[in-house]
Amino acid sequence: MPRRILEGVVVSDKSDKTVVVDVERRFSDPVLKKTVRRTKKYHAHDADNQYKEGDIVRIRECAPISKNKTWEVIGRVGVTDPAGT
Repeated sequence: MPRRILEGVVVSDKSDKTVVVDVERRFSDPVLKKTVRRTKKYHAHDADNQYKEGDIVRIRECAPISKNKTWEVIGRVGVTDPAGT
């Protein structure tokens, strides 16, 4: 089975060797006839503690590392604007 790859924003880097990544998905709601945004948080393994809050990263599914960690960070894509604009 292929490993899924997702892209999201690091929202927490407080844990050792772990980051929390917020991944957004968009879909069309058939009843409302609108595009809806939903987010989900994933715990991802960061072996070198190199990713900081606000980084846009790519994560890949992997074998379970701990109870909550089944994803690993594979690279930085960019950095979000700190002003939020």
